[in-house]
Order: sequence, then structure tokens, then C-alpha cells
Amino acid sequence: MSSVEGRVCVVTGAARGLGQAIAAALGAAGGRLALCDVLATELAETASALRANGVEVLDARCDVSDSTAVDDFFARIEQELGPVEALVNNAARVPGGPEDEARRSRHYAYLTTPEPRRSLKFTSTMSDAEWLKYWDVNVHGLFYCTRAALRQMEPRNYGRIVNIASLAGHSNLSAHSPHYSASKGAVIAFTRAVGAEVAGANIFVNAIAPGGVATEMFEAYLGKLAPEAQAALFQMIPAGRLGTLEEYAGLALYLAGDNHYLAGQVISPNGGMI
Repeated sequence: MSSVEGRVCVVTGAARGLGQAIAAALGAAGGRLALCDVLATELAETASALRANGVEVLDARCDVSDSTAVDDFFARIEQELGPVEALVNNAARVPGGPEDEARRSRHYAYLTTPEPRRSLKFTSTMSDAEWLKYWDVNVHGLFYCTRAALRQMEPRNYGRIVNIASLAGHSNLSAHSPHYSASKGAVIAFTRAVGAEVAGANIFVNAIAPGGVATEMFEAYLGKLAPEAQAALFQMIPAGRLGTLEEYAGLALYLAGDNHYLAGQVISPNGGMI
């Protein structure tokens, strides 16, 4: 029997990509799911597919950057499913726009091509709006959801929280996105602090800091690169490939369960990049 069998498991940002894969892994292991996202249509499709496989699912549109919406969502979970026992904080803004992709490509070329060293001028040309937009979801939203979950976990002396951080938060390999890196670095620091704070109540808080993830978004970016640029990128990864959604989801399932003694840890599956 899985250690999440019958337990109330929350996944934020569950409509697609890694969040969807984590929800599927928790559901297949017997978890009773509460899923949220701002992508209501895609979330409904994900929930419907899970229900077709016999998984109990509560799905709701929720913008995690809105603390009132978060509190309402968690209150509904407790009322309809019972107290939250596991939370995966997956919702995040990620650099995926044209300007983000241009910076990423410039940085990867800089790392893999012999050329004179210089400043890439990412930070000095960044606007206030660009800097601030990652904090509402990646940091504030993660805090709101963690706070709401702890209010249900602490009285019961049980809980598991898994925060999805990033390689960007503890390495220089995402220098193309200093704003995103800073927000994910905050996730890592928060995980360590809260992990130490609540471990005595049998609430284990840990983080996964993925390297490259084979999401549709990243695969689309790779598809725009010339073959030589793709080869140079994969040369940076000792394993020679991106991590699959299932590999990352399997780790999230493990951390959401009971069969470990991990608290305040940051685990970084990255194919040997760091």
C-alpha cells in the first residue's frame, strides 16, 4: 500500500506539465486529490481524465497569488475531502516568452562557444515590471498555500509539503533569468526555514529543484533551435538528456509519503549538471 493511499493531497498548478504529472502519480498511488490552477479549462480536462481512472478529484480555479482565494480553496478542501495531508506547491511563473527565450539562447551560446568574456547585461536592462512579476506566484503564492496547509496540519501533528524550486535557485546555470532565479532561491530558503520550524510536529517540508524538465514548453523551445545549438545544450548535461515528467513526479510522490526521514532538504535531479 502506498503511503499516500486515502490521503488528501493538494497540487497547485496541476492543469498541465509537471503539476499534471504529479497529480497523476499521486492519484495512481491512491491519493484523494484537490487540484487548482488558473487554467480552468485545461484543469477540468486533467481532472476528468483522472476521474476516468477512478481517482477522487476536487478541482477548482484558484490564483495562488490571491491569499483570499487560497484560503477559500483550502477551506473547501477541508469541508469536502477532509484536512490536507500533503501539499505540492507546483504553481509558478516560468520564463517562456520571446524575450526570455532570446536571453536563454544568448546565455547557452555564451556558455558553450569560445568567445571573449563580457557582461551579458540581463540585470542592468531589466524593468521593474519584469523583476516583480515572478514574486506574486513563485514566492507569495507558495507562502499563502503553505500557511493554509499548515493551519490544517499542525493541529493533527501530520503533514508533508513538497515545494517545486529549480536548479535556477541554487546555481548560475540560469543566469539568463536572474528574476526567476531569485524567486526560486527564495523558495529554497523558505523550505529550509519552514522545514526546521515544523519538523517537530511530524510535518516534513522539502523541495525539489529540477534541472531540465521535458515539458511541452521546453520541448517547443528546443524545437526552435538549430541542431548545433541543441547539441551544445545537451552537451552541458552529463546525462545527455532532460529529465522526464514521470521521473520528477516519482520523486514528488516519494516526498509526499511517509517512507523517508527528510526535513528541510533540497533535492536536485539534474542529470549531473551540478
